[in-house]
Amino acid sequence: MEKTVLLKRPEQIKEHYLQLIDRHLDELIHGKVTDMLEIEDFADLMFIHPTHLSNTIKAISGSSPCGLYQVKILEVAKILLDDHKQSIREIAFLLTYDPSNFTKWFKKYSGLTPKQYRKEQLFAGAVTAIL
Repeated sequence: MEKTVLLKRPEQIKEHYLQLIDRHLDELIHGKVTDMLEIEDFADLMFIHPTHLSNTIKAISGSSPCGLYQVKILEVAKILLDDHKQSIREIAFLLTYDPSNFTKWFKKYSGLTPKQYRKEQLFAGAVTAIL
């Protein structure tokens, strides 16, 4: 028998927010939307006030909604960078960044530039293939 877990409202808000981010980023990388949503847009989709969203996410996770959003964007950026079909410039535009700002942003959150990240992944893949 499947066990149903009931989440308290703050956890529901966080889960819904993360689901909306995932859906939005998926739509963005598949060309279904062209603009990056803002925190206020997510709050509107959830029918709550942006301040309530911010306060709830901060209380539940210890991070701001923007911080969680940045983590999710970074995950997507890394997935896109792992696939060499698109240039770093194309990925930047896809994620609605100017290429130079994308490089600065990516380095701020990952510690590496997109080019360094790609080289590191390529090297790690080569080492794994040898082993």
